Amino acid sequence: MTRIAIIDSGVHANHPHVLGVAGGIAFHEDGSNSADYTDRLGHGTAVTAVIRALAPEAELYAVKVFHDRLSTNIETLVRAIDWSIDNKMNLVNLSLGTSKQDHAPLLQAAITRAIAGKVKIVAAKGWLPGDLPGVVPVALDWDCPWNECHERDGIYYACGYPRPIPGVPVEKNLSGISFAVAHVTAYIARSP
Repeated sequence: MTRIAIIDSGVHANHPHVLGVAGGIAFHEDGSNSADYTDRLGHGTAVTAVIRALAPEAELYAVKVFHDRLSTNIETLVRAIDWSIDNKMNLVNLSLGTSKQDHAPLLQAAITRAIAGKVKIVAAKGWLPGDLPGVVPVALDWDCPWNECHERDGIYYACGYPRPIPGVPVEKNLSGISFAVAHVTAYIARSP
């Protein structure tokens, strides 16, 4: 069974589009951690719902790094990646990124550890860590069907829509690269 760490704002595990997670942890900017991985921002739950819908057999783990806003420090993110490696995840979904190039060395070192641990990191192209060697880079393709993705020249492409909501037109729902990353994570999880 594929084990996926979703590093984000946590997960509301009882949400009907998630239907539970196998476990999780929360990392705090002060260097501490806790067992409260409950999502209070919504982003992590929406990302997890995409993965659950497209890879229902995967074991999902909530790795919370965002608490009261969708940002954290680089040390917290690296600790979350290292936890994913230490806990034998197969995939890490990073529906997040930074443009701060000074973070590249710390992120590259974490990616190198992930590769050594046979962990694939999936992240958005155009941001760090998605632009670093060893990461599965993801770009948007708004014309790609919701349950598909494709690869070209080493870059995976997927639509940027979350799980459809009955009665809500797709253009009124959330959208963006975060969901394309989740689509690709699920696609890789389903691939033999």
